[in-house]
Amino acid sequence: MIRAAIVGLGWWGQNLVNSVRDSEAIRFTTAHTRTQATAAGFCAEAGLRWVGSLDAVLNDKQIDAVVFATPHTQHTDQVTRAAAAGKHVFVEKPFSLSLVDAARARQAADAAGIVLAIGFNRRFHPSMHLLKQAVAGGRLGTLVTISAEQTALAGISLAKDSWRVSPAEAPAGAMTAIGVHLVDGMIDLFGPIRQVYAEVARRAAPLADDTTDVLLRFANGASGHIFCSTAATPHYRMAVYGTKGFAEVLGHSMTLFRLVPAAGGGAHGAADPEVTETTGFNMLNAELEAFAASIVAKRPFPTPLDQIMHGVEVFEAVAASVAAGAPVSVG
Repeated sequence: MIRAAIVGLGWWGQNLVNSVRDSEAIRFTTAHTRTQATAAGFCAEAGLRWVGSLDAVLNDKQIDAVVFATPHTQHTDQVTRAAAAGKHVFVEKPFSLSLVDAARARQAADAAGIVLAIGFNRRFHPSMHLLKQAVAGGRLGTLVTISAEQTALAGISLAKDSWRVSPAEAPAGAMTAIGVHLVDGMIDLFGPIRQVYAEVARRAAPLADDTTDVLLRFANGASGHIFCSTAATPHYRMAVYGTKGFAEVLGHSMTLFRLVPAAGGGAHGAADPEVTETTGFNMLNAELEAFAASIVAKRPFPTPLDQIMHGVEVFEAVAASVAAGAPVSVG
């Protein structure tokens, strides 16, 4: 059993704790937040011991790992400090807002020999595994394009004092909240991204830009498109088009995988779809238990850090494209 501390107990930090309440692989024992009063009720109900500083977490020999669900700009220093203390680290996405900071955090983790995991939970869903198998196995033929969309309504209700409305913490509209998930999924499926062209808008959220569109060009020659918004009805779709077929993951909970082969013998039409439905899958539990397994087995976390670093590089290019109003090369 990996004994973990949670740092940051907002709504997402609480979701992480709740996801492994019955796990036999990892259990949260300790919590730290900026304000004890806001977390007291949850800590009592979840059986967490609250401590008043990150140092108290890092100096506790009974804690094996630290999970950070904190503002984005704090991640680099927090990962570096935890690594120096010999604690394994799971940090929520985005890993960092700059490649320089991401490299510093990764170097600290490598030097300490700890497991460093980044919370892209959607990689773990069985529907995404089916999509990756279809792409990697050649069932879709030559890859032509990938289209992804993810939406939520969280941006509409953000309070004025929320760190999520700060342009420093959440640049490029909906990218840090949602869009980086789509970038990560695309890198996993199609490989490196070479160019982006991004625009943002404020459609309904009162305090921050809420909608982002990105056109992408991959190193393999394929194109891509991302639409993400924190002011639209919740939905998710990741779709791949190829010369031999079309496949998609569909639904806010990613429950549906659908593959439609091209019809044989002609340029028009399609064969009957193959549909797989996976309900009730807990992505947060899957990623945290994979984190625990990486610690126990002393092996890298399943999401490769090289891909994570490239995702940070792409995010930087998206933010630069928004600012310039023009396409930006990646790398």
